[in-house]
Amino acid sequence: MMNQTHRPWYKAYFYGLLSRYILVYAQPKDDPRFVVLSGTIHYERDIQKFFDELHDRCASSTRVIILYYSALWKPMVDLATFLGLREKTAEANWISPEDIASILLLSDFDTVLQDRKVICPVYIPLVSNFINRYVAPLPFFRLFCMVNILIARPLKKKKDKKPSVSVIVPARNESGNIKNIIRRLPRMGPDDELIFVEGHSKDDTWAVIQAVQKEYGKTICIKSAQQEGIGKGDAIRKGLAMASKEILMTLDADLTVPPESLSVFYRAIVEDKGEFINGSRLVYPMEKRSMQFLNMVANRFFATAFSYLLGQRFKDTLCGTKVISRENYIMLAANRKYFGDFDPFGDFDLIFGSVRLCLKIVEIPVRYSERLYGTTNIKRWKHGAVLFRMLIYASKKIKFI
Repeated sequence: MMNQTHRPWYKAYFYGLLSRYILVYAQPKDDPRFVVLSGTIHYERDIQKFFDELHDRCASSTRVIILYYSALWKPMVDLATFLGLREKTAEANWISPEDIASILLLSDFDTVLQDRKVICPVYIPLVSNFINRYVAPLPFFRLFCMVNILIARPLKKKKDKKPSVSVIVPARNESGNIKNIIRRLPRMGPDDELIFVEGHSKDDTWAVIQAVQKEYGKTICIKSAQQEGIGKGDAIRKGLAMASKEILMTLDADLTVPPESLSVFYRAIVEDKGEFINGSRLVYPMEKRSMQFLNMVANRFFATAFSYLLGQRFKDTLCGTKVISRENYIMLAANRKYFGDFDPFGDFDLIFGSVRLCLKIVEIPVRYSERLYGTTNIKRWKHGAVLFRMLIYASKKIKFI
């Protein structure tokens, strides 16, 4: 698909950048998921027809990485050609990111991520690498980048068969909420399962889980386990490993997010509105004591920071309601070593992993209510410090590469 005659004067940076992106988003070698279009669209007579034909050759898991030049640089490229600094080529299309996204949509592709790289296309020892790696991704400076990067996914055709759901509930000191979770949980798929992972509770949470498992076991499949490790993230990973259904959901046991809302998440992923569905508590008005003011300010700050670093919009990174297909989670878990066991919450393991897989991320607003039983397990300052470390971690692993 690449035009083999194209050999731009800055090819070392161009293909070096391409290799970095493939490295960051790479999958196991026996699962080729990427189609790379490096400058190709500049030479296509009919771009939409090209993408129409490409769509027919894509699997649902395929990701198309498109690299093309910013129209802002056209005069500089023309000058470089005139001065003999690059071979003369006939770039017919100097197209904007908005136009590319629109054409992709018409060809049944969905834009997952857009980014910009390379301000200094000329090799200057130490200087060019520093500018392109650390300055180019910054706000304002990225407006002047030479290379546009767009990652897209083919939209799936709707399936007649409804998938079943595994709902994972980490529970620590939540005995008063266990029965209500079962009573309020909506039926979504034909054969759903509910998985409780109890985490070193000081009350009788484990005893209540065992009791409801016997009481309601004939009406819904209930699995349970006690975690050996520590922290919510460890509990979520244990529950996800136990799950057997096509769709995986997480739900906090405190019931501050109503279980009834899971049916909306189910519809979003089944209808292919997104591949990773994230709940957002920061849209609708909250009950007075549901979230303290400083916690809300911190949540908004971190959501903005992570949106910038990850390249997809997040309004709330710490909502405990998240949804992903089991197929995508298996790939996420297989590539977890890229980030390591870094997340005590469980939220960022899923978020970072989904970004690395180039999954389409969609947020759904949820009503956030006051806790009616027990006390929060959140430690504001300790966990805030962890979030700052994660910001630095994400910048190194994803943004400034």
